[in-house]
Amino acid sequence: MHPFSVRSEHRQLDYGVRLEWGREGATLLAAECAVVIVVDVLSFSTAVDVAVGRGVAVLPLRSAERDGPVPPDVVRAGPRGGPGPSLSPASLTGLPAGTRLALPSPNGATLCAAVAATGAVLLAGCIRNASAVAASASAVGGSVGIVPAGERWPDGTMRVAVEDALGAGAIAAALPGRSPEAELAAAQFAAARDRGLVDVLAATSSGRELRADGFPDDVELAAALDASTAVPGLRDGFLRAA
Repeated sequence: MHPFSVRSEHRQLDYGVRLEWGREGATLLAAECAVVIVVDVLSFSTAVDVAVGRGVAVLPLRSAERDGPVPPDVVRAGPRGGPGPSLSPASLTGLPAGTRLALPSPNGATLCAAVAATGAVLLAGCIRNASAVAASASAVGGSVGIVPAGERWPDGTMRVAVEDALGAGAIAAALPGRSPEAELAAAQFAAARDRGLVDVLAATSSGRELRADGFPDDVELAAALDASTAVPGLRDGFLRAA
């Protein structure tokens, strides 16, 4: 049996793998797919992958919940660049197994909350764990929805993020029955892989921001294709390894 619970009913779709962007896309696909994969490459999904791969359980927090109450045994991630764990994947590479980490994120965690409310199986995917997440999603049975998170413009509207398209494409490329949107994302990923994923991610708007702010290691970690076999799935409110 697959380690994450599966809804007993979902619509039969024309495509086995669909891709839609952002909060609206997450809500749509969660209502129609058996499993939904949230992709936020720089940095929520990559941070979750690094943490879960070390045996850490991650409590995703929307930005509005950043300062809200968390269980007493949960470590709250701080600001990026601070002395402790944060949304920076590099800051999580030394966390001990068994840690329970509250990780705020304006994009990836918000999408996780939207999907979790529907009862769909929720996975967190990125470039690092693309093949493992694709295999786990396939094992659930039924249709797969992939949701690249995107970023936010100052007015709160979604900005398409190349890095999330590439992460979504890396996962879609390992699955059959792709919709045109998923097929094009897979083609984007293939082109970026041929050019060099580190170079492409570093040249994106988000990648340039991270490097300028002193976080080049986060870009390197995010670009490491299939470096991880961790499959973060939501159970009891936490993203945990399968």
